[in-house]
Amino acid sequence: MRTSFVRALILAIAIGAAGCAIQQATPPPAPPTVAKAHPLPFKGRLLSGDPNELPPAVAMSLAKDSPVAFIYRDELSHDDYHEPLAFTAFDPVTYIGAPVGDIGVTAFASLAITDGDRVLGDYTAKVRVSKSYTIYNEPTHKEVEEAARAAVRDKIDQKLYRDAARLAQEVSAAPAESQAPDPDASANALDPHTDAAR
Repeated sequence: MRTSFVRALILAIAIGAAGCAIQQATPPPAPPTVAKAHPLPFKGRLLSGDPNELPPAVAMSLAKDSPVAFIYRDELSHDDYHEPLAFTAFDPVTYIGAPVGDIGVTAFASLAITDGDRVLGDYTAKVRVSKSYTIYNEPTHKEVEEAARAAVRDKIDQKLYRDAARLAQEVSAAPAESQAPDPDASANALDPHTDAAR
């Protein structure tokens, strides 16, 4: 009876160890590949927005004399969290570097691309970035804001790159309104029936 219990225990440990070995052998998923920033297949002028805070694809595609216009804006909101001092002051892990709060910034950005009255594209993105801090090390609000702005600009860029072919086609397309015929040209044209009658 005792030997069968020992055998069952050894078997259970062996199965558990084999299960852990199988789980450890599974490779982690590969991180998503991010396309390197490059210009758009058309140029545009900046109608609204800070030229120093543009998504890289837009910044690389600026031209003052283009009929296409970029309208870019971003907004930031903060949501910091601090552990109450009454808890952290008496918690021993505080003094070995445990986080006592975090600084959070949410960035919202929008980009519109227009050609006269036509809206060629309208893109929005939202990203939240947070960094925890300890009593020994605390990131600045500016660092977190810059990280959030960079992340939201990257999201706008990725949307632009996915839509680049359609945008290029829209930019090169003729205006929707057809041009009116020249009345002088139609008056001077020869009517073959009239000409034959003469």
